[in-house]
Amino acid sequence: MAPKNSTPAAHKPTAAQTSMAAGTTSVTLERLRANIGPLSTMMLRELEKTLPWYRRLSADERSSLGLVAQNGISAFVSWYEHPSSPSWVLSDVFGTAPTELTRSISLQRALQLIRTVVQVVEDRVPELADAHEQVALREAVLRYSREVAFAAADVYARAAENRGAWDTRLEALAVDGILRGENTDALQSRMSALGWKTHSKFTIMVGPAPSETDASFLATLRRAAARFAADVMVGIQGDRLILVLGEVANPESAYHRLSELFAPGSVVYGPLAQDLAGATASAKAAFAGMAVVRGWTAAPRPVSADDLWPERVIGGDDSARRALLTNIYQPLLGASNGLVETLNSYLQHGHSLEAAARDLFVHSNTVRYRLRRVCDVTGWDPLVPREAFVLQTALVVGRLSAAVKPAPDRPVPRST
Repeated sequence: MAPKNSTPAAHKPTAAQTSMAAGTTSVTLERLRANIGPLSTMMLRELEKTLPWYRRLSADERSSLGLVAQNGISAFVSWYEHPSSPSWVLSDVFGTAPTELTRSISLQRALQLIRTVVQVVEDRVPELADAHEQVALREAVLRYSREVAFAAADVYARAAENRGAWDTRLEALAVDGILRGENTDALQSRMSALGWKTHSKFTIMVGPAPSETDASFLATLRRAAARFAADVMVGIQGDRLILVLGEVANPESAYHRLSELFAPGSVVYGPLAQDLAGATASAKAAFAGMAVVRGWTAAPRPVSADDLWPERVIGGDDSARRALLTNIYQPLLGASNGLVETLNSYLQHGHSLEAAARDLFVHSNTVRYRLRRVCDVTGWDPLVPREAFVLQTALVVGRLSAAVKPAPDRPVPRST
């Protein structure tokens, strides 16, 4: 045993440690060294007997955990002989790659394993020490188990921190992949690694990011989003905050509540997407809406990107132009019954039913009926000023689209 005065000042043991080291006899130490093997064997049997989850592990996992437990017993003997700082625990007990432990079992199970090892050693105290040293040995076992438990908690905390940092990077890549329309298989792989289970019904929300987007804010945002959506991913791109939501329950309420977590300013959400390819289109629509939302001074918060079709068309968004053609103009043409003519006359005459009726030589009730049909066909009500503006933009887009169609080929005059 090393003399007291050989202990470095930086690692000087406490009074309790010094007393324990001084009270240790060579006989007890010899017994501890001689029983390392038997104790390890007993410990493995006890793990098999008392921990059902241990028996279900693979052979490699049981071997790794058994090695950790055996290291713990060997390290205890060395520590009991030379009490010192607990900084050795990570390397001596858990080895050079302690994160392997976190991949095999949870922290709760790791503590159960430590408790079993301690119990095995404590039960053998009467055989390992004389009567006058048994109290000191039991105290040493308890203090040692405390240090190992703290070290195990530190291992799991570091592993969780590393996983959190990796998950954050992977999440950023997944969100960026959705925005850029990357290969869906690669995207699905990244999202599965994040625990994402949704395969349809994606929604993208875009808005200004708060000035402080630390880990605490992101955790709060995820918890809030988890109340309304089955899955959620968060992305920060410059001054923009992006939410990718999967299977939102009660969308109207969810979008309103989630918009409160964005910084002051407009918040836009894209149309519901049925797959990852549609999620990319939804994200592009949301960003296009953010670029022009200031054109609608009375826009609600949050606002749907589809409600910004007129502003997006003016801003040069071709997807909004196609949406107006597909969802409004072409259905109106297909419905016939003079819906396009009636809507155009109503809009051109200052939203006056009587003026439109005179222009069309019909009764005002006929105009009113046809306008209700316009609402039934398109989902937009011409009697509401904002929706009438959307319908009027659709008529303009439709007429311009028809005007640019190529003319039919004319026969070339035969030369004489």
